Amino acid sequence: MQLTETHRPTLDRALEVIRTRAYWSPHPEHPKAYGETGAADGLAAYQALLGSRFELDQPGTDGWTGGEVSPYGPELGIEYPHPDLDVLLPAMRAGMAAWRDAGPETRALVCLEVLSRISARTHEFAHAVMHTSGQAFMMALQAGGPHAQDRGLEAVAYAYEEQTRTPQTAHWSKPQGKRDPLELRKSFTAAPRGIALLIGCNTFPTWNGYPGLFASLATGNPVLVKPHPRAVLPLAMTVRIAREVLGEAGFDPNLVALAAERPGEGIAKTLALRPEIKIIDYTGSTEFGDWLEENARQAQVYTEKAGVNTVVIDSTDDYRGMLSNLAFSLSLYSGQMCTTPQNLLIPRDGITTDAGPKSYDEVVADIAASVSGLLGDDGRANALLGALVNPDVKARLEAAAGLGEVALPSREVANPEFPDAVVRTPVIVKLDGAKPDDEASFMSECFGPVSFAVAVDSTSDALELLRRTVRDKGAMTVGAYTTSAETERAVEEVCLEESAQLSLNLTGGVYVNQTAAFSDFHGSGGNPAANAALCDGAFVSNRFRMVEIRRQA
Repeated sequence: MQLTETHRPTLDRALEVIRTRAYWSPHPEHPKAYGETGAADGLAAYQALLGSRFELDQPGTDGWTGGEVSPYGPELGIEYPHPDLDVLLPAMRAGMAAWRDAGPETRALVCLEVLSRISARTHEFAHAVMHTSGQAFMMALQAGGPHAQDRGLEAVAYAYEEQTRTPQTAHWSKPQGKRDPLELRKSFTAAPRGIALLIGCNTFPTWNGYPGLFASLATGNPVLVKPHPRAVLPLAMTVRIAREVLGEAGFDPNLVALAAERPGEGIAKTLALRPEIKIIDYTGSTEFGDWLEENARQAQVYTEKAGVNTVVIDSTDDYRGMLSNLAFSLSLYSGQMCTTPQNLLIPRDGITTDAGPKSYDEVVADIAASVSGLLGDDGRANALLGALVNPDVKARLEAAAGLGEVALPSREVANPEFPDAVVRTPVIVKLDGAKPDDEASFMSECFGPVSFAVAVDSTSDALELLRRTVRDKGAMTVGAYTTSAETERAVEEVCLEESAQLSLNLTGGVYVNQTAAFSDFHGSGGNPAANAALCDGAFVSNRFRMVEIRRQA
């Protein structure tokens, strides 16, 4: 395989942009970039997988399992190999030494070949992501395809940079005056920790899965992929491609394997406590994330959990732009993103805008009207909202309407292509920041298309509530709108002290719930929403340890 010639320029560019933080992506977002027949070929390839057994030829298969049902209605009917862990885990360790000895560059280039082959099948992956996560097709193609691939490449770049900080060899000579110097030859090897466990999520199986997968693989660790039982296919496809590339490159394909679980089996807990598992990547509920951090003591655990994302609305010089930006942010993928704003903190006396002063009630009504206008056409609504990923989201949405005065009721949207899809527009509920009962509602994550317009006594009170929210509950994102330099500095100070990623005065085509690989950090690792950031040096550096061997010269 001509890995160096093919992929070294891409790796070098990735290393450059993680330092400059400039815009760059080697993976095209536009559907037509994949050839005239790319869309049809991808759909046909996806459909060919339905109703079949997904063969992986990995050791230790003791049966078959499946049961995925698309949020759009159809059953996928795919069966996956179920693992006998006592057979599979030792087989995964068998190829570690050769993978370790290959060195950081070879590992990085093999990972880039995996990503390249995934990229070539972006349309196929788009359908797999769409029908396991409920994302609308275009979002599934972009977020589940090139954006996920970018995050995987970003992790590889950080892994390579951290492993090559230390030279592979060194000659050490210490003068001893009139005597001969003391001389040693030293070698330094990035030694992997052991098998990494990736616990996939339902909503973004590739986007949230690829950073941990490629960070672990690029640092020399085998990776066992345990997908969410409702979203197995995108990660199973990834595992199959990785195994093919590893084998063709002369390495053991069992360095990457799949662990699909039987209904109700709860294999993630079993795996997390196995002594062979030395690294865990997890995206999901706070409850299980906390359990992993407290109980999987033998492993280095990276978690992204729940948070309460907040927007402070103090003032704006582009009122229409603010309304439009917020409406899109609240609507995208039915709010089923860990970065979607939940709490909108608005002074009860209102705000100043370029359209004149606006009362709290006016601001809330205008945000509601902007969401209604954005989603008024069912075709556009379906393209933005996608489908509710599971019944729990629908239940939370319906319960939220009983928490306070409804400023924007949710409505059902029909999807003519998929009549069984559950599509709902967001609900906006008015709450009072000074009432304890209301605080109990807005101070916990209500994952899905639910937002709370929280009345506060002043912007100063909003900032104190923001600080307490991030400190106690965590936040993946914070947004703020203000024309005051003083308020801007105050918001920045809260986010710097509480380690929250901040977006200020977004009124155009960039939204608080979107982050760009190589430039934006997803999460900070510094508040309860996540103990790691995607991606930075800390995300990769503890997946290996530098082992030194000294020899007398």
